[in-house]
Amino acid sequence: MASPEKLAALEARMAALGIEEEDLHESFILGSGSGGQKINKTNSCVFLKHLPSGLQVKCQESRSRETNRYLAREALCDSFEGIRRDKATAQKQAIEKARRTNRKRSRRSKQRSVAEKRQISEKKALRKSPTGDD
Repeated sequence: MASPEKLAALEARMAALGIEEEDLHESFILGSGSGGQKINKTNSCVFLKHLPSGLQVKCQESRSRETNRYLAREALCDSFEGIRRDKATAQKQAIEKARRTNRKRSRRSKQRSVAEKRQISEKKALRKSPTGDD
């Protein structure tokens, strides 16, 4: 089981993220996988669902139910932080993209595009059928 200091730190982290115990639906299910008969007979696997967001976490790291409860809450906090980080990154990228698209083109870039257009027009001019001026 986690120490009281770790539990207090987890509660503070959950409060900072806006996760309340009342918003969590917790159920215990039969474990599966390696571990022998003991893991298959006890309900030590923790299934945690945050009702407002619909985020779900399943934890079966340990054979202890209390340790799994702690780890499931920690994983839920990690998921919340990851989602927030992804949103912030996406917002920064959108701002940066808008800045890049709205900036003025450099003189060299303009010269390059004009030169490319000239080459294309010369190619097209060569495609024209020859006139009968002979």
